[in-house]
Amino acid sequence: MAIIDVVKFEGPPDVYAWRHPNQELSTWSQLIVHETQEAILFKEGQALDSFSAGRYTLSTANIPILSNFVNLPFGGESPFTAEVWFVNKLSSLDVKWGTSSPLELQDPKFNIIVSVRAYGQFGIQIVDARKFLLKLVGTLPTFDQDTLIKYYRGVLMSNINEIISSYIVHKKISVVEINAYAAEISKHIEEAIAPAFEEMGISLLNFYVDSINTPTDDPAAQRIKAALAKKAEMDIIGYTYQEERSFDTMEDAAKNPGSSAAVIGSGLGLGFGMAAPMYEAAHQMAGNLTMQAAAVASTKQRSCLNCGSLNSETARFCSDCGQALTAPAANRQQQRTCSDCGNPLLPNAKFCENCGDPYNPCPSCGYDFAIGMSSCPKCGTSLPKVCRECGEWVDAKAKFCPSCGASCALKCGSCNHEILPGQKFCMECGAKLT
Repeated sequence: MAIIDVVKFEGPPDVYAWRHPNQELSTWSQLIVHETQEAILFKEGQALDSFSAGRYTLSTANIPILSNFVNLPFGGESPFTAEVWFVNKLSSLDVKWGTSSPLELQDPKFNIIVSVRAYGQFGIQIVDARKFLLKLVGTLPTFDQDTLIKYYRGVLMSNINEIISSYIVHKKISVVEINAYAAEISKHIEEAIAPAFEEMGISLLNFYVDSINTPTDDPAAQRIKAALAKKAEMDIIGYTYQEERSFDTMEDAAKNPGSSAAVIGSGLGLGFGMAAPMYEAAHQMAGNLTMQAAAVASTKQRSCLNCGSLNSETARFCSDCGQALTAPAANRQQQRTCSDCGNPLLPNAKFCENCGDPYNPCPSCGYDFAIGMSSCPKCGTSLPKVCRECGEWVDAKAKFCPSCGASCALKCGSCNHEILPGQKFCMECGAKLT
């Protein structure tokens, strides 16, 4: 049997625990333990003495606990079987982690399903070598960083997935804004997983989330980025999405003026966010196209005021619903008329069938008012206004839009000072208002 002169660490530099390959140790063998290391002797599966940094002579006199296990009938010079484990207690700050697969979450701001992934690093230090070897290493010959990540992957991923999902879903934080909360998320994850490491004799020194992002090939992420880029472009140029759609609709109608889709699109595409001059131009174009189509089709028909069906000019009753086509004088006085062309509006109509002008009823009397009026010319009631951001109707006295939360106050484009409706110059900076 060969005599072991020196027992020292000869394993790879990046391992946390390494077992010396030779288990037959003779008395007077020299054990060398380097700084940041701790050596532990095992006999018959039990951890006996531990050694900090220094040089030691392996004998029963120097290893009191071992003397209870070893029967030395030859005056203390016989070999004995034991395992020597070296544990690296140096701080390791570059342990990498990452989500194995992207998380499928609903973005609370854009309401679409996106894939979210995260990665980062953390640092550890083995503070209890005996507990680390008994609970985690077992019979493995070495225990390195990859083995550590493999053992703790379940603990890491469950807490990381839960906390990131909580920030995005429950705290209503968009995926595009989540990186601003990376420090808070890192702290919460560290507090959640630290007890699991302490049970194995490991101290978690820090935990960092380097990035939370979406895969570049994810269709939902591409849609969000395209929408944000489009919004930034419209903010720079100075028009809204509804106005852009209206421009596109008018351009298509101009290219194909004879189609019915152009007439309908011109009326619907304008929305409620357009200015009065744009309405007038579009309404005039739509009215001309409608009258041309009506002249070609027939000039001797009229619509039923009840159902809108076309009937002969000489008919006294509607052929579809039976309603009398000649309304009494009292009913004719109460009929609603279009403020743009003056023709009667059908019951429950939202647009004028003659010119395509949207029906904007006064809340009190039902008078069809034009966009931009502040009070009803018939009864004097304050009229609702249109939100410049989302196009929804807003009460005349409201300061903020109940649909999107945008301010309803008019402001100067140069100094952002509040102005009054109809004002042509800013009282603060003198800029001309358009």
